[in-house]
Amino acid sequence: MSSQPQPVPQPPGPVDAGADALAGAQQLTDVITRLRRALRSSIRSEFPWEALPMAQVELLQTLAASPLRVGELAARQRLAPNTVSGLISKLLEAGLVDRQPDPGDRRTARIALTEAGHQQLRDWQSAHERRLATALESLASTDREAVMRALPGLDRLAHSLAGTDPAR
Repeated sequence: MSSQPQPVPQPPGPVDAGADALAGAQQLTDVITRLRRALRSSIRSEFPWEALPMAQVELLQTLAASPLRVGELAARQRLAPNTVSGLISKLLEAGLVDRQPDPGDRRTARIALTEAGHQQLRDWQSAHERRLATALESLASTDREAVMRALPGLDRLAHSLAGTDPAR
């Protein structure tokens, strides 16, 4: 018989829950990072026209709902206004957005998607959906079902991180 001491099991408690949450957060961070990188890389190799930086795509997505002032856009994206101004300049040059007078304050302008911007966003969304559908189809049915079952929880996690309430 071995006389080496055996580890004493720790009762479950807040420390274990915190450690489990941290381990889960580390794993989730790794998976999300790899997923974004893989998706971005695969889309660019399959669809060479997809050259918009993700920050610009996110601005287009935000503007799809309604025109916004640069300050409002910066606040929603949690970016500095000068960063958003630089991104908007590139989108203006590409013809994907334009400036419109703000009906509430004629001294300021709102940024709105042009028809080309709407089309670029639709094309981008469609390409991503096709790529993800193909990848999902390649998974074993149990993995595909696990991914789909995780979506509501991931959606709530995104709202929690953003500080938004999806019920509002």
